[in-house]
Amino acid sequence: MNVAHKQPDTDLFGVPLDGLPPKVSAAIELLSLQGNTEDRGAIFTRPEVVDFILDLAGYTSDKPLYLKRVLEPSFGGGEFLIACIDRLIEAWSRQKGTAPVTADLADCICAVELHKETYSRTRLLVVRHLCEVGFDEGSANALAAAWLIQDDFLLAPLEAHFDFIIGNPPYVRQERIPTPLLTEYRKRYHTLYDRADLYVPFIERSLQLLAPTGVLGFICADRWMKNRYGGPLRQLIARHFHLDIFVDMVDTPAFMREVATYPAITVISKKKSPCTRIAFKPIIDRSHLKKLAAELTSRRPLRACSAVRNQTDVAHEDRPWLFDSSDKTRLLRRLEQSFPCIEETGCKIGIGVATGADQAFIGPFDSLDVEDDRKLPLATTRDIETGEVVWRGQGVINPFTADGCLVDLKQYPRLSGYLTVRKEILARRHCAQANPNNWYRTIDRIQPELTLRPKLLIPDIKGAAHIVYEGGNLYPHHNLYYVVSDTWDLRALQAVLMSTIIRLAISSYSTQMRGGYLRFQAQYLRRIHLPHWQEVPETVRGGLIRAAVERDVAACNRLSYQLFDLTEAEQTLLSNEG
Repeated sequence: MNVAHKQPDTDLFGVPLDGLPPKVSAAIELLSLQGNTEDRGAIFTRPEVVDFILDLAGYTSDKPLYLKRVLEPSFGGGEFLIACIDRLIEAWSRQKGTAPVTADLADCICAVELHKETYSRTRLLVVRHLCEVGFDEGSANALAAAWLIQDDFLLAPLEAHFDFIIGNPPYVRQERIPTPLLTEYRKRYHTLYDRADLYVPFIERSLQLLAPTGVLGFICADRWMKNRYGGPLRQLIARHFHLDIFVDMVDTPAFMREVATYPAITVISKKKSPCTRIAFKPIIDRSHLKKLAAELTSRRPLRACSAVRNQTDVAHEDRPWLFDSSDKTRLLRRLEQSFPCIEETGCKIGIGVATGADQAFIGPFDSLDVEDDRKLPLATTRDIETGEVVWRGQGVINPFTADGCLVDLKQYPRLSGYLTVRKEILARRHCAQANPNNWYRTIDRIQPELTLRPKLLIPDIKGAAHIVYEGGNLYPHHNLYYVVSDTWDLRALQAVLMSTIIRLAISSYSTQMRGGYLRFQAQYLRRIHLPHWQEVPETVRGGLIRAAVERDVAACNRLSYQLFDLTEAEQTLLSNEG
């Protein structure tokens, strides 16, 4: 019997394996027949990148791989699988000097694929490849049967432990997963948190399946390393594992087709090590990657001119992983330890209203044919393009009372008529289908008092901090984040948020977009650290306010450096951040 595929009584989570609930089984079957590669998160890796990852993980033919076990949790078209087979056979030939013995290789590889058509196609590919390298057809089929499993990796009854776990886990958003199956996943994987994509629990289970000396080498989207939803996975790794190698693959042709993801390679093990080796955006060339892998895995000190560097402070509980220079990371960590988070200083960060149907709820303010107290002037990203508010006259319908309930449409005939004409559009939204009686609500509750509060408005995606003061006349749209405060002077706060110190924080905490753009989302803004307003000297207060009003970025920087008590070396470090 193939030990890797032995059917235990329970899985790793202690869940009996006497059958999944019918709705879960039906959902798995549905996904296994899914034809759309995008829905399945199927993104295939270039062969030279596959070899690079195998080299980084140490799955190399100079080792007795026939005594090891490798797992590929989502084998897709077989890119990693075929490469592992070739290295396994070469390792046997190098060290045994004879033809491989089929029975001795049967437990060396375990590869899982959910999609039935892909499984069948790749199985044929494996059999054909084995025949080409010298196996007879019977032996090739026997090995394929021993190695390949058609199942859901997150629920499949696999036994620990594997010496190598390699691959490119599927990139699937939660909304593409049937509800019964998503519920089952959530029971088993605590890292499936918030809006986490499917590759997150793939990483969690893979780590659980590692042997004590095992190594995981994955290429996948880098979002989890900094986003809120990656917090539990980062914490798991910080407490029980070690990030050995990180390679930033953003803006490199790592896959067989261009994709919108922002990938990175991570090599993780259980060993304790003082540092992580890091490289950025390598040239996708086999020779270059071979040399880079050798340097990333070498135990020798790094050369002075090396493109690789060591970092000793990547993983700290659930905090975002920072891969900037060590000096910049130390500066950020010092600020985190010296000053409270921005919301602990009396500031509040939020996001504007999402309606779910802007074409129905938003229009020219004066033309919205509803009662005057049922509409609010709206601030959009176009209104703040210049750095100052230039209102273009848009408005948003407010269907809520002051206490947060929906208004009675009978009391508002104009509003009722306006919304009824658009009911077909509004009723199609998920929030309306979940509660048909509330068909005319916006997704987010509107709080009209926010309109009258002075606030800072910040668009989500920008190349540099774009912080705009709004004096208390407009309600923010969903594409804008806002900051209000009962303690900090908002003009002074605007100056600090415009400084290179805050740009460093945001660029380190947030995921970067193509073209060098940053995400100024609430989850990253909330990680900014500041002194309390009462601790800011009077001379600095006045200077910050003037710098913001005059939009004098140099003054914003100079005064912020003083505010955070930066040394000359730290100021020099930030000189290229602006």
